[in-house]
Amino acid sequence: MAITLTISIFLVILISGSVVALLDDGICFTLVKTQGYACEEHTVTTQDGYILSLQRIPVGQSGGVPGKKPPVLLQHGLVSDAASWLLLPPDQALVFVLADNGFDVWLANTRGTKYSHGHAYLSGDDSGYWGWSWDELVTYELPAMFRYVYNETGQKLHYVGHSQGTLLALAALSKDKVLLNMWRSASLLAPFAYLGTITSHLIRAVLRTLLPMLASIQVFAESCLKPGVDCIDLLSAISGRDCCLNTVSLAALLLHGEPSSTMNLIHLSQSKQS
Repeated sequence: MAITLTISIFLVILISGSVVALLDDGICFTLVKTQGYACEEHTVTTQDGYILSLQRIPVGQSGGVPGKKPPVLLQHGLVSDAASWLLLPPDQALVFVLADNGFDVWLANTRGTKYSHGHAYLSGDDSGYWGWSWDELVTYELPAMFRYVYNETGQKLHYVGHSQGTLLALAALSKDKVLLNMWRSASLLAPFAYLGTITSHLIRAVLRTLLPMLASIQVFAESCLKPGVDCIDLLSAISGRDCCLNTVSLAALLLHGEPSSTMNLIHLSQSKQS
């Protein structure tokens, strides 16, 4: 369900072409302060030069002493950014629920997304800018954000990852012993590490076709013609029928899609084929 729902969002965004950009005033001003919460914008630069945006909600609406609360870092999934945590009402959005329950909340934004598009010496028009996959996110990006929040707060971190964010945590914890000492806990939402158990006919067809045809949107149309694939109800074809899916929040999420690199999508596709 984890990777299938993530890919469903990716497919619907590509097929519909509907991507609604947030205002240029930033996530704090647009989606956090408008709900009555304090918010700070932070940046951190990775060892490979990417300039990442972090948002901090230090206290809930009831107030409190900033810096004395346990920090928690939220890492979004594939083809989204920190806005994906903020599309529900305050009493339902995890960010605000955590802030109101005494946590110092930090939101990560993966490289290449709207608010983490900077680089020390490359622009988004340079091919080298997009030369990364989730391996670089594990090696450079997650450690940079963890160390930044750890140094700012002086405390070990709780971590919440969604979809690709769970893969990053599992990989990072297995290879970086120094980083491991900065973790207090990890909560993995819709987790995945291997893609070999996917049962959706549509996703299996897309992944089999993705490597040789990634540059063409035709891959999705051709996948829908394969035996056993029904694209009339696209989300059900991808992730199965769900009685409890919040279609209102899903629609909002689909309208806030963010890019990923071709190399990252290829790497994920190879994980299924290996």
